[in-house]
Amino acid sequence: MSLKLFELVGTDAARPFSPYCWRTRMALAHKGLSAESLPWRFTEKGAISPHGSEKVPVLLHHDKPVIDSWAIANYFEDNFPDQPSLFGGEGGRAMARMLNAWGDIAIVGGLSLLIVADIPKNLGQVDAAYFRQSREARFGKPLEEVQASRETGVVAFRKSLEVMRQTFKTQAYLGGSAPNYADYIVFGGFQWARVVSPFRLLEVDDPVYAWREKLLDAFDGMARKSPGHAV
Repeated sequence: MSLKLFELVGTDAARPFSPYCWRTRMALAHKGLSAESLPWRFTEKGAISPHGSEKVPVLLHHDKPVIDSWAIANYFEDNFPDQPSLFGGEGGRAMARMLNAWGDIAIVGGLSLLIVADIPKNLGQVDAAYFRQSREARFGKPLEEVQASRETGVVAFRKSLEVMRQTFKTQAYLGGSAPNYADYIVFGGFQWARVVSPFRLLEVDDPVYAWREKLLDAFDGMARKSPGHAV
């Protein structure tokens, strides 16, 4: 197989959970491509450092590395032009670039405050210790304190998604009548949370919940079939 993908996993190698790896997984499926999954854990830096990266996803195409989910999406678009477009043209690519930043800040950043203390439960002892030490240094407090107020924090997070609800009043997906990479950027965060945490993020009558359900079922239910919590 000419495509290989390093993906973040924990104790279960069949349970990839990085939001950025899920962006790439969905992009692969959209393009009708397949890649050999190379399970990778937090402390296995030596496996990807020869490819010039300290974090995943890392894509290898004929052993040429492509680093970062946004760079990978652009690589797919530019190198597989005969497959379905991820962006729907250069205007779509430009808008997705903005949404990529919003996904990092509002979605991944917002979700981190709600689920970060649940992540070590999915990791082996060495990786859990690494994750806790590195993230507590980043936040400046224990992980349990970071998400201690998540019952109220999730209310604010749901309010931050109002721009999506307004969009879904006139179209089925962020990408329009069908999903594209704009959707996968945001969905990657929700799938990350679903895999690592039992905490319920969305009310079932929320249009964002309905959108997420459709993406869980996309590509023959690829994301739903991946192990996760019923949230």
